[in-house]
Formats: sequence, C-alpha cells, structure tokens
Amino acid sequence: MRQENMHRLLGFIVVLTVASSFSLAALEPGISLGTSFWWSIVTLTTVGYGDVSPVTFGGRIIAIVLMIVGIGLLGTFSATIASFLVDKRIKENRGMSSSIFEDHIIICEWNHRAEVIISELRHDRATAELPIVLISNIEQKPIDDERLLFIQGQPNDETFTRANLAKARTVVILGDDRLEHTARDAKAILTILTAESINPDAYTIVELVNESNVVHCQRANADEIIVSDELSSNLISRAAVNHGISGFVSELLSAKRGNELYKVPVPSELVGSTFLEAILSLKQQYQCIAVGVQKQGGGALLSNPASEYLLDADDYLIVIAQERPLIE
Repeated sequence: MRQENMHRLLGFIVVLTVASSFSLAALEPGISLGTSFWWSIVTLTTVGYGDVSPVTFGGRIIAIVLMIVGIGLLGTFSATIASFLVDKRIKENRGMSSSIFEDHIIICEWNHRAEVIISELRHDRATAELPIVLISNIEQKPIDDERLLFIQGQPNDETFTRANLAKARTVVILGDDRLEHTARDAKAILTILTAESINPDAYTIVELVNESNVVHCQRANADEIIVSDELSSNLISRAAVNHGISGFVSELLSAKRGNELYKVPVPSELVGSTFLEAILSLKQQYQCIAVGVQKQGGGALLSNPASEYLLDADDYLIVIAQERPLIE
C-alpha cells in the first residue's frame, strides 16, 4: 500500500513539474522550456533561487501554487519514503522478509552455537561478506549484521522457499535446544529431508545429539554429520591423556586467532608428487603444513596419508596455516 502511495505521489510530482514548466514557458516572454523546467524543479524543492522570476500575473499564480503545493507534496513524499524504510527494517528484524541471496549459507535454529558459527564465518576472509540466512522461531533478529537475513518460523518448505534454498550454497542444521534429545534429532532429520528435496546440490551439515541417529541422516543424504556430544567428549578424553591438546585443537577450529585448518586445491606443480614432497614444498612456498588429503574433491578424507601417496589433480589438501594459502 505504501509503495502504491509513493508511486502516486511521484507521478503527481512529475505531472505538476511538467505542467508548470510548459505553462510558464507559454506565459512568460523570453523564457525557454528548458529554463522553465529548471525553475519548476528549483521552486518545487527550495522555493527558488531568484535567478528566474515570473513577471506576468499568470506566471506568478503558477509560482504561488507550485510553492504551496510543493512544500506539502515533498514533505509527504519524504515521510512516505521514511515510513517505507522503517517498515522494511521492522519486517527484517521480525523475520518477515524473503531472501534474494544466491550462493549463500542458511542456518537453521538460533542458539549460542549459531552465534559462534556466524562470528567465525565473519572472521574468515573467504566468508566475511558472504550472505547468511537465519531461520528460527524467535521474535526478532538476534544480532546486528547487514549481511544476515532473519526469517521467522520453523525450517520447512515455506521458510526454505523464502530463504531461497534453491540457490543456496550450504545449509547448516543445528539442534533445537528447547526439545529433548530424541525429538531434537528427529526434527533435524526431518529438516534434512526437506532441504534435500528442495535443493539436493546444497551442501548440508547437520548437528545431532545421539550417534545412533547418524544412519538416518546418511539415508537422508546429509553431506556432513556432527555428533556434538561425541565430539566434545572425544576432545576431553584426548586432553586427559595429552594435557593441553584441547587448546591446540580449539585454535585450529577458530578463525579468530592463530593457525587454522583449510581445504585447498593441489598446486599444479605438485600434481603427481608424493605427499611427502608436498609437505616440504608447501612449507617452503606457502608456510603451511599438509596434514591430510581429500580424494577427488568430495571423496574420502585421508588424515596423514602415506609418504608415497601420489597427489591427483582433483585432490584437495587439508593444511594448517595462519591464513588461507593463495593456491591456484
């Protein structure tokens, strides 16, 4: 409705400007159409500079009407624009907007883990400006991020359509902390099924509580499954045996400090080389250490493969580095 009013006001301003320009050019001697158009714009917006002044009775009547109507008209137009922008911001904060993003990340559910995920993505150069859509059944947008769109509701067909899942790069499905463990995992599995049915090409990451539900997510074609309790328990058990190792692992998993883990393509000069040769070359040229290989792009992950493993052009290297190595 506000957009319709804005279009009508804009149309009326155009008509008034054109009509007053032609009328002044016809009534005032020695004033061209171009000059009268300039005068109409200036009079409508600033009540005139005085460089052009009508001398005929008809011209002065036009000036009076234009000044009186113009002040109210532009005031109304400005108020309509301001109201439209405020209304748009309110809708965004309340999750009532729809996404026009492409190649973006969708995060389902809001909790402390979602906040950490967004913060980490913003600290990584590769994703610092990447559009993110948050789908959650909370009242309003939880954080101030210009590249974050909030959509209120449960993750389902309707909200995924509004999130433009069909054009999304990645979908992260977190557990709903308000539910008990069984219901939480069941909701995550249902969300995976819905997401895969809309865009099977999007990379889906799902968080589970119980390891027994991993097989269900695999059947739903989830690309990556993280059992959060198991992950933290494994880290604690390793720290109990290898004191201080948790700090090292935490550093590798955070984009905010120290070294990180990156997946990078095999440099063209290292295709056909052994893994041991790659380790030495990467350290010398890029100041990074190779610790694993992902076969054929999206295939199996090999941690610390054999020294004689031959690198293929379609392989990816898992490396530890201060910054993402610029490898072409």
